[in-house]
Amino acid sequence: MAYAEGEMDAPGLFEIAQPPEPQHPAAHGSGILGTGAATGDEPLAVRMRPRTLDELVGQDHLLGAGSPLRQVVEGRQPLSVILWGPPGSGKTTIAHLVAQSGDRRFRAMSALNSGVKDVRAAIDEARRVRRTGGPQTILFIDEVHRFTKTQQDSLLGAVEDRTITLLAATTENPYFSVVAPLVSRCVLLTLRELDATDIGELVDRAVADERGLNGEVVLEREARDHLVRTAAGDARKALTALEAAALSVGEDDVITVAVVEAAIDTAAVRYDRDGDGHYDVASAFIKSLRGSDVDAAMHYLARMVVAGEDPRFIARRLVIFASEDVGMADPTALQTATAAATAVERIGMPEARINLAQAVAHLATAPKSNAVITAIDEAISDVRQGKIGPVPPDLRDAHYKGSAALGHGVAYVYPHGDPRGVVPQRYAPDVVAGRDYYRPTRHGLEAEIGPRLEKLRRIVRTADEGRKPADGD
Repeated sequence: MAYAEGEMDAPGLFEIAQPPEPQHPAAHGSGILGTGAATGDEPLAVRMRPRTLDELVGQDHLLGAGSPLRQVVEGRQPLSVILWGPPGSGKTTIAHLVAQSGDRRFRAMSALNSGVKDVRAAIDEARRVRRTGGPQTILFIDEVHRFTKTQQDSLLGAVEDRTITLLAATTENPYFSVVAPLVSRCVLLTLRELDATDIGELVDRAVADERGLNGEVVLEREARDHLVRTAAGDARKALTALEAAALSVGEDDVITVAVVEAAIDTAAVRYDRDGDGHYDVASAFIKSLRGSDVDAAMHYLARMVVAGEDPRFIARRLVIFASEDVGMADPTALQTATAAATAVERIGMPEARINLAQAVAHLATAPKSNAVITAIDEAISDVRQGKIGPVPPDLRDAHYKGSAALGHGVAYVYPHGDPRGVVPQRYAPDVVAGRDYYRPTRHGLEAEIGPRLEKLRRIVRTADEGRKPADGD
C-alpha cells in the first residue's frame, strides 16, 4: 500500500490512485477500494464492480435524476453523505464510483485501523490543499460506526465548513451508531438488501462479461439458484463463491451444485423459497414449536438459515407465534420474539441466527395457550355478525360541554377510587354483555390468571345482576 507524501506516520490513511495533480500529486495504490490500475488478478467481485452509477443493481430508489446520490457521484454538489446498508449492498461500490469521477481528491480510511490522529491529518491536508487552490477533498470512511464518539466528533467542524466532503459507510443504524451532530450534517442514504433477482442479475453478468468469466464456464440453473440462496443478499459473497466454483470446474467447464458446494463448503438444502418446499419447512417449523419439540424446531430453523431464507420472514413468524400459540401462558415470549426481530434488523445475518435460535428455544419450551387468538377471533366474529350495540352512556366521552346533559359519564365509577382497583360497572354493549371471549388455560401463567379473572368478572358483572359483590370479592 502506498501512502501520500508526508503521511507515513498515519497507517490508517491512504489515497486512491488517481490521475496526477500538478500541484498536489496523489499517491498511487489500490487502497481499500481496489481502484488502482488493473493488474488482471483482482478478485471477481472487484473486477465486476459497476463502471457507472446506472450499472448499480438493487438501488433504483436512489438513482433518480438529480438525486443526492447522483449529485455526489457526479460532483455537482459537495454533499456529505452517510451510506447505510447491509453487507454487499453496494456501499463500497458507490465510494469506488466517487473516487473515479470528477477532479476531486479522494482519501479513504477504515475505522478498523484509524484513529483521531489519522482523521486530523486528513483534515489538515485537505485544508492546506484547498488554501493553495487545490481541488476539493472527499474523505471516505468505511465502517464509520466503529469510530468512538470522540473520533466521530473530530469530523464535525470540517464537515460543517466543507473543508472535507464526508462519504461514510456503515452497516449499523446511524441513529444508534453515529453521533447525532454528524448525522444532522449529512444526507442519509439507505441502501436496500439485494433480493434474489438482483443477485441473480449480478451472477449472470459475471459469467458472461469479459471482465468476469467471459462465458468460459457454464453455470447450471440449480447451481445458480444455490449461489443466489447462499449469498443471502450479499453481492460480494455471491461473486466470491462463483469465482471459487469457476476455479474448481472439471474439463467440461460446467458449474454444478456439487461444484458450488465443494467451493463454498455449504451443503445444498432441498428448499424452494417460492414453492412447496418453502411452505412445507415453514409449516413444520411452526408445528414443531407448537408441539414443544425444541430440537425439531431448531432443525427446521437451521434448514431455513442454510438455505438462505429471509431472516425477517422467520422473525415475523416467531412474533406471530408468541401471541398466537403462547400468549398469556408466558407473556415474556412476545418480548423475546420481538427482540429477536429487532436484532435481525439491526445486526443482520449470520450473527442474528443466534438471536433467532434463542427465540426458538424460548417459544418451544414455553407453556402454550391459544386463548388470546381465540378471544380476538370470537370477538371479531360477533362484530361481523352485527353484535355491536351502542356504547353504554357511562363510558361515553364526557370532556365536552353539554355531555352531562346527555348523561354521558355521569354514573361512571373510577376503579382507582376503590381499594380493590375494580368496581361493579357495565362496560360491554348490551348485545354482548356476559360474553366470555378470553378463556385462560391451565398452562403457565394462565393457571394463575384464570382464578383471578373469575373474581374480576364476578365483581364487574354484579352491575348487570343488580347485586352487591359476594363476600371475599
